[in-house]
Amino acid sequence: MEPLSAEDPVRIGPFRLLGRLGSGGMGRVYLARSAGGRTVAVKVVHAELAAQDEFRRRFAREVAALEKVGGAGTAPVLGSDTGAGAPWVAIAYVAGPPLRTVVGGEYGPLPPASVRSLAAGLAGALEHVHAAGLVHRDLKPANVLLTVDGPRIIDFGIARAVDTVTDGGLTSTGALVGSPGYMSPEQVRGERLTPASDVFCLGSVLVYAATGRPPFGAADSGVHATMFRIAHDEPDLTGLPAELDELVRGCLAKDPAARPTAAHLAAHVEAADPWLPAGLLAQLGRLAARLLDEDGGPDQEGPTARDGATGAEGSAARDGAATEGRTTGGDANGGDANGDAPTGPAAVAEPPGRPRPRPRRGRRRLVAGVVAVVAAAAVAVAYATAGHWDWPGRPGGGTTTAGDEQPGNVVPAAFLGAWEGVLKGTDTAPYETARIEITKGRPGDKAGVYVHVAGERLCMGRSTLVSADDDTIVFGESDVTTSVPAGRCTPAAHQKLTVRSPDVLQWSSGAASATFRRARSGPEAVPAALVGHWDDVPHPDVADPNQDLYSHEVIITQGPVGAPLVRFEQSFPLTDEETGEPLPGGDTVNCASTAVLGGAGTLLVVGPATPDTAASDRACSPSGASSNLRIQRVGGEDRLLLYGMDADGEPGEFSKEK
Repeated sequence: MEPLSAEDPVRIGPFRLLGRLGSGGMGRVYLARSAGGRTVAVKVVHAELAAQDEFRRRFAREVAALEKVGGAGTAPVLGSDTGAGAPWVAIAYVAGPPLRTVVGGEYGPLPPASVRSLAAGLAGALEHVHAAGLVHRDLKPANVLLTVDGPRIIDFGIARAVDTVTDGGLTSTGALVGSPGYMSPEQVRGERLTPASDVFCLGSVLVYAATGRPPFGAADSGVHATMFRIAHDEPDLTGLPAELDELVRGCLAKDPAARPTAAHLAAHVEAADPWLPAGLLAQLGRLAARLLDEDGGPDQEGPTARDGATGAEGSAARDGAATEGRTTGGDANGGDANGDAPTGPAAVAEPPGRPRPRPRRGRRRLVAGVVAVVAAAAVAVAYATAGHWDWPGRPGGGTTTAGDEQPGNVVPAAFLGAWEGVLKGTDTAPYETARIEITKGRPGDKAGVYVHVAGERLCMGRSTLVSADDDTIVFGESDVTTSVPAGRCTPAAHQKLTVRSPDVLQWSSGAASATFRRARSGPEAVPAALVGHWDDVPHPDVADPNQDLYSHEVIITQGPVGAPLVRFEQSFPLTDEETGEPLPGGDTVNCASTAVLGGAGTLLVVGPATPDTAASDRACSPSGASSNLRIQRVGGEDRLLLYGMDADGEPGEFSKEK
């Protein structure tokens, strides 16, 4: 939360302002107190929107509709003046973190019972919203707050009013209102939205809550690619617990008519009691108490108190100019589609000319974590002590330990380096592997580089450090840097690694867990014995008179993980489709492809090979599966064995060129 400036009002309506929570494309948001001491958030509309009569009329109608919702699963309206020079609305202050902060930060994906409870609570809230004639249009993890009593939906109402002063649901720049990773197919296509659109978005939110990833990828993989997947592809439900599959798939039906209504979900999805794990509930309670205490202060006003409407209108005009050129649509991973951004330290300083309350000890260490407010609601989330949540039972109790002399580094030296493990299969026959290379850093830094290799894809990216102590390191939000094939990867979810021995870490992400061991890293990650040219060894039990017409070579070069270090070259004759015999004339097909190195532990793991079109003929088939390579001693010489990671089968066998 930012302190009030000299131009900010000290009051808006009956509410005394405490500080500024954020500002964006629709207006400016203030934290305030009512005369009775209730904490509220007041949103003041920008002057350029307030000057448009049609916007004012729609805003007034929708504020009235929000009042009918009555705060059921939402933040209730506590006051408004839609006829003021700068229209405003006051909403109850919700002291709870966004779902995005909890799942994308230190806690990670929620257990299935909590996800079902989340579904029931959000469906109940949407039922009331839809009954009031509203469509939320931007339901996403950043707009869902978690409280002790259940989830709350924020940030809706204004987006619909904007439609009447723009072009059929588009902004003046032609951008859709909403967040690409959490849109519905009809929203992507720019069609008229119904309550069914919110149900689709609810399904996407539930997938994120259960897995830590959006079902259609995030905007960092390309906004247009994400929107195409929403409209045409099936959701990626990797890691979704089986008991949630039917619920989620129903919400994510492409046909709006095939989706359940919010009322149906509210009536048929049973919530657990308690609805969240005990440790998380306890932390939410402590956070709420801490926030309410932080926002307090004596009601002191000097002789320079300013009129709320006039001052707010001026600040709205300035903010509107400052945000000109902003892209509407938001961050698919949770940034506010309307530009209301997170703010900084939560200490409230009084503007010049106003008495400044004496600060309490320890307040400067509280940090406002997330603010996501657009006319219908607001929230400020504080992080305790070192910038992360002090989860009960976490080793170290919230303290951090410096890994070395680097200023601000919190990663212990024991974690530095590369670690690899098998997620599916065994150490000698893996079907899915993961790797993370940890560097020095502070909370918020991209201090982890991960690689995930499955049967038909390789995903690589960077993960944000959340916290680290002597025993545990936690990574939160990630972005994708490499996807093979292109567009197939979604960002890695929350990851937690715990020390078991100097060379072994226990890795977990949601319900998945694995044992990670130290692995090679750096510019020479490939074992020297594997580097070189390897030729196919004919199968000893197969006699083929045309064997000399076929060749298969594997070329392995030295380099780091993440580089295309393995090349496959093949040549074979054109054959008769019926007999399989080479055609007369000796025409030969030449094919080449390369694969990215994804692991350098006990095995060399590579992703799916990508065809080298410049060195390949048209008759070549695209390569498909990831593979792992190892050396085995056969008859006194080294043999390279190549196993596919998509199915069981005999390995390819290669001997090294002399």
